[in-house]
Amino acid sequence: MAEKNTARVADIVGLINRISPPHLAEDWDNVGLQVGDPGAPVRRILVCLDAERGAVEEAARLGADLIVCHHPLIFRPLKRITPGDPAGDVIFRAISRNIAIIAAHTNLDRSVDGLNDWLAAQLGLAAVTPLERPRSDGYYKLVVYVPSGHENAVMEAMFAAGAGHIGAYDRCSFRTSGIGTFRGGVDTDPFIGTPGIEEEAEELRLETIIPIQLRDRILTRMIKAHPYEEVAYDLIPLANPVHGPGLGRIGVLKQKLTLEAFAHQVKIALDVAAVRIVGAADRLIGKVAVCGGGGMVTYADAQRLGADCLVTGDIKFHEAQRARADGVALIDAGHFGTEKIMMTKMAELLTSLTAEQGLGLEVITMTTEHDPFVTIT
Repeated sequence: MAEKNTARVADIVGLINRISPPHLAEDWDNVGLQVGDPGAPVRRILVCLDAERGAVEEAARLGADLIVCHHPLIFRPLKRITPGDPAGDVIFRAISRNIAIIAAHTNLDRSVDGLNDWLAAQLGLAAVTPLERPRSDGYYKLVVYVPSGHENAVMEAMFAAGAGHIGAYDRCSFRTSGIGTFRGGVDTDPFIGTPGIEEEAEELRLETIIPIQLRDRILTRMIKAHPYEEVAYDLIPLANPVHGPGLGRIGVLKQKLTLEAFAHQVKIALDVAAVRIVGAADRLIGKVAVCGGGGMVTYADAQRLGADCLVTGDIKFHEAQRARADGVALIDAGHFGTEKIMMTKMAELLTSLTAEQGLGLEVITMTTEHDPFVTIT
């Protein structure tokens, strides 16, 4: 049996970035490594929704070196870190127990096979697509010219930095071969040829897609992996919409149900104590939109795409009034209720991916975390 490698915090950050690329996060969000040393070893991971005091204590009790949570512990810059502050208390406890914390939030909400795909599947939806309009202003085509024999090293560096994602596919690229010409000046140190003499070299033109937010990181990694002293590359803005990731999902039920029957189905599927509905109990529901957490930000898209019903949490009174007037049914299953599926699904994904990488660790789902709201009947 092959010996398993010891995982580091940075390895898990990389795997989570693969599951939920950080460029998908909202501008106001704070995802990624929140607390801890990237080089620290990881033997056991605890997955939870919130990295609260209870999660840190549970991680310490179970011998976990890392917490992977959905809601970031640190949303905005902290003015102080003291045990008297809720966030400061968690940070103190985590550091004192050598427990790192990673958050995957709105990037996981938007990602392909992320929280909203899990939620749609849990509710039995078919023909599922994102609610959000496809983005057409957030990507470049990156073209770089590489001497033959060095193309794989350069592409691997770009892929590792976040290039090449199109929908549910990664490592997307295209390459063609040709002849490159150049002449170095007297002060150059060319990889091929002699300064002052025009040279020809067999080169490959490599093309891939990159998100604007990761441009600098990808270019830095590409240039570092490239053998040339001066790297020739092009960045071409893309106007074509990129499908795949997006906030919320919309799909269809296998057969139409009344709102009341579908609400009961949601309650059972999400294992929640109760749900709230907006709309006539006997109206038929066929096309359903979902968005985990506080998802009324997707209401306009749900309406635009003809959803009969939106399933989400944190619905406000005036939002309910508007939906009733618009003839769109709502099911409020709660913030916690629509997101707790993250714990089991993220644990399953990390277990699978770490096994693929030959990393010897265990992934545990927190079972003691509960909705802060209690339903009294």
